[in-house]
Amino acid sequence: MAGVPAGGHGGGAGGAAPGAAARPRLTQLQAWLPHLVGLGCNGLALGPVFESSTHGYDTVDHLCVDRRLGTEQDLQDLIDACHARGVRVLLDGVFNHVGRDFPRFRKVLEQGPGAPAASWFDIDASRPGPDGFGYRDFEGHSALVALDHGNPEVADHVVRVMTYWCDRGVDAWRLDAAYAVPPAFWRDVLPRVQDRHPDVWIVGEVLHGDYARYVADSGVDSVTQYELWKAVWSSLNDRNLFELAHALRRHGEMVRAFLPQTFVGNHDVTRLASRLDDGRHLPLALALLFALPGIPTVYYGDEFGLRGVKEDRAGGDDAVRPRLPESAEPPGPEAVAIADLHRLLIGVRRRHPWVADAAIEEPDVLSNDVLAVRLTSGGNTLAVVLNVGDAPAEVCLPLSEGSVLAGQAELAGHGDSTAVLVPPHAFALLGRGG
Repeated sequence: MAGVPAGGHGGGAGGAAPGAAARPRLTQLQAWLPHLVGLGCNGLALGPVFESSTHGYDTVDHLCVDRRLGTEQDLQDLIDACHARGVRVLLDGVFNHVGRDFPRFRKVLEQGPGAPAASWFDIDASRPGPDGFGYRDFEGHSALVALDHGNPEVADHVVRVMTYWCDRGVDAWRLDAAYAVPPAFWRDVLPRVQDRHPDVWIVGEVLHGDYARYVADSGVDSVTQYELWKAVWSSLNDRNLFELAHALRRHGEMVRAFLPQTFVGNHDVTRLASRLDDGRHLPLALALLFALPGIPTVYYGDEFGLRGVKEDRAGGDDAVRPRLPESAEPPGPEAVAIADLHRLLIGVRRRHPWVADAAIEEPDVLSNDVLAVRLTSGGNTLAVVLNVGDAPAEVCLPLSEGSVLAGQAELAGHGDSTAVLVPPHAFALLGRGG
């Protein structure tokens, strides 16, 4: 699955003027579908597409496409074009909070905290605030008004919204800030959506905590695997593959309960090419992304090695959320090489679909600089060897008749085992079976 912005919402973007004509930015994404399919991806994850005041996460109308992106027909045409190419479409469901211009909250601002519409929010009339009363917001952002998820009307609204767009062909949802919503809310909402659309796939944005428990309690299909994301770049930067091994053990435990959404970049974090201290290690991170079990996703531009640093300030997301270029052509030789590596690794993944829920075995070799670990399912085996050291690494794997599927290695078979020599700052994927 590839993730892209829905149309250039930046952290400081202003809203559309009242009555402004729609700008068909969504239609521009259709020109990128050959690139998406050419990479080997089979899903398109969009950022927020609903009418909002500024950056897309301050929703005004969940049933209307943002005029800065186009019309509902533009979105429908994009969905249809994706489906014609075998690509599924995921929408970003921002259901923890709304914008201050959300009609029901506007009524509270106009009529006061005693307004009937106030029941949709956590209003505290006794607490002073800029509006004469206080309300719960999202993590201190007063422009993002938190919904009261204990109100059945709010649950009915979310069911109506999700069903409306699923009726129009949406295949999946990302639940924004799912960690801030009581799991019991989703346990009520999701089965009602699934009754009508049993194949819809739901991933919740969860940063910390017990991922498996959240999946079990909420009923979502997956959550964002931030724990593995952090371990990948951190272990490569520190040349401490013991940290990565610990995260792999944890990841393997999760996979037995559900399939996490895995990533090395998204719209909320510094780009991988900027995060890594040593650019030679970018291929190692990609090898992990596509070799490990789960649901791997690619953030747009990462396939070209785009750079961007997220900053903790207003507009601090803009550097990692640039508008799409006019062309899908790689912007230089380095970008060509990174895109080619994505295609190679995604191809390996697609030829070994059993990896999605494979078991992660205990590492065969582990040191600060070298990690060799096998993924197994039935009679199938895929081995990942990483070397972040300055010297070649030779490891011996309990793998017979293995071949190099990606990366660099010299192999020497010895009966039921294989000696693997990996160059410095390199990786190798080795496989046998289907």
